[in-house]
Amino acid sequence: MMKIILQKDVPHLGEAGDIKIVADGYARNYLLPNKFAERASEGKTKMALHQKKLAEIKKDKRKKSFKEISKTLEGKVYEFFVKTGENDKLYGSVTTIDIANLLKKDGIEIDKRKIELPEHIKALGEYKVKIKLEEGIQAHVKLKIQKEPVE
Repeated sequence: MMKIILQKDVPHLGEAGDIKIVADGYARNYLLPNKFAERASEGKTKMALHQKKLAEIKKDKRKKSFKEISKTLEGKVYEFFVKTGENDKLYGSVTTIDIANLLKKDGIEIDKRKIELPEHIKALGEYKVKIKLEEGIQAHVKLKIQKEPVE
C-alpha cells in the first residue's frame, strides 16, 4: 500500500489535497503517471494538511459572504424596463445576462449561470427569479418587467 496526496479531484477516491492510502499498482500505473497524485512524504503531508486548512477557511469566508448577499437579495423587487411593440409584445426576451447586469447596477456581482429562470421572459409582468449562490445558499428576487416610457 502507498500513501499519496491527490493533486486533482479523482472520482470515487477524493478531492485535490486529500491524503489517501491506495494499492501500489493503482498508484504506480494510474495516479502517478497521469499526475493525479504524488507520493506522500512527511514534509509534503504537512504542507497538504496546511493547504487544506487554508482552503477550508477561504470556503467558510465565501459561504458567509454568500449568506450576506442572500439576505440582501431575498424578497427584493427589481424593475426592468423594456421596449415593446404591438400588443405590448417584447422585442426579444429578458435573459440571465440582463438580470446579472441589473444586479450589478445594485452593487451585487453575480455570474449569469447562477441565475435560474423557468423560461425566457418574453412578456410584461412579474416573475420570480431564483439565484443559486453556493451549495445550499440561494435567494429569490421578484422581477417586474415593465414597458419603457415613451417620450
